Amino acid sequence: MSNSSSITQFLLLAFADTRELQLLHFWLFLGIYLAALLGNTITITAIACDHHLHTPMYFFLLNLSLLDLGSISTTVPKSMANSLWDTRDISYAGCTAQVFFFLFLVSVEYFLLTLMAYDRYVAICKPLHYGTLLGSRACANMAAAAWGSGFVYAVLHTANTFSLPLCRGNTIDQFFCELPQILKLSCSDSYLREVGLLGVSALVFWGCFVFIVLSYVQIFRAVLRIPSEQGRHKAFSTCLPHLAVVSLFLSTGMFAYLKPPSISSPSLNLLMAVLYSVVTPAVNPLIYSMRNQELKDTLKKLIQSLVFQQQ
Repeated sequence: MSNSSSITQFLLLAFADTRELQLLHFWLFLGIYLAALLGNTITITAIACDHHLHTPMYFFLLNLSLLDLGSISTTVPKSMANSLWDTRDISYAGCTAQVFFFLFLVSVEYFLLTLMAYDRYVAICKPLHYGTLLGSRACANMAAAAWGSGFVYAVLHTANTFSLPLCRGNTIDQFFCELPQILKLSCSDSYLREVGLLGVSALVFWGCFVFIVLSYVQIFRAVLRIPSEQGRHKAFSTCLPHLAVVSLFLSTGMFAYLKPPSISSPSLNLLMAVLYSVVTPAVNPLIYSMRNQELKDTLKKLIQSLVFQQQ
């Protein structure tokens, strides 16, 4: 038996026991991490440098890329370092910081995806009011509210979780300090406060989910009423990247946190954690760049200008 006051470090889940597989994990995560850094950095640079992309949709996309950079940088480097140096340790302070920043960035991303659904709803269903409802000040206020709400959410969960007595050792069955896995270390009769906080959080997150669904119901109804095929295609092309990102984010996250215990297993938990915390931030820039002609044109101009400067 141990408690949180006596724990100075946690032991994370190792991907493999053999040295060869540990190095394979290191190089695989390094490749994904570099791809995420490159893709999101290019997206941020393209939006910042092209004034034609200084619109609400791309403003929210820039925030999304910043969040993806932060979230993958919170979990992957420590996991790579552990595989490279053949260790499982993470300090108590390091685990606390990892929980806080991951909760902060992921919750802000969810709120931001909700705002992006609202942006698409106004652009397609209320185009004449777009400039009024989504002016620069309104967008800044909504983004600030998303970041502020995520900060409060992360502070409450992190403070509440690490104030619980941890009586079941210090081994975490995940490659990073994931909140549900830490709660498994707490005493059976001492986690009711966190359960209550999770219940309130669930109401907020389900509210956002319902808002996103209702927004897209209205969007699809409006698009199907557009008489021209070209108009319908253009409207769909601005929505499909966001819808794909939302679907990937929610499907992996909900399955990871809401799957029934009967199908839960360490390998499945690990797979779902990799999908929502590692793969999603890496593929988001690819999803947006493949389906967005304006962003592709800006990226081509940016690459061409860099090539000409070098020549």
